[in-house]
Amino acid sequence: MKIFIRVMKALSDPNRVKMMKMLQQRPLCVCEIKECLGIAQSTASKHLKILEDADLVRSFKDGLWVNYSLSDGSGSPFAASMIGNLKHWLDNDAQIQRLNNILPGIDRHNIVGKG
Repeated sequence: MKIFIRVMKALSDPNRVKMMKMLQQRPLCVCEIKECLGIAQSTASKHLKILEDADLVRSFKDGLWVNYSLSDGSGSPFAASMIGNLKHWLDNDAQIQRLNNILPGIDRHNIVGKG
């Protein structure tokens, strides 16, 4: 039951659900996620850690970047089920549609150039 509760708690926050929906589009780094959601980088990192601990996302290095993508869910049948279902859920939600519209214009190289 512990693994089930971890997955459900991970998906109980709206920003984490938004992150999951964004990661359906493409792998993203923390700076792209925080830019899209308008949250602090530390907050985005904490959310991603919770999603990773629930086996909903995975991280991988790409040079200097740490990218996040959806997990394959192989570590948890609960995570696998939720990842699969989320692909079909919330696509008509206004907040998700807004994210899907702005995500193509979010580029880590432009974000880093701002700072």
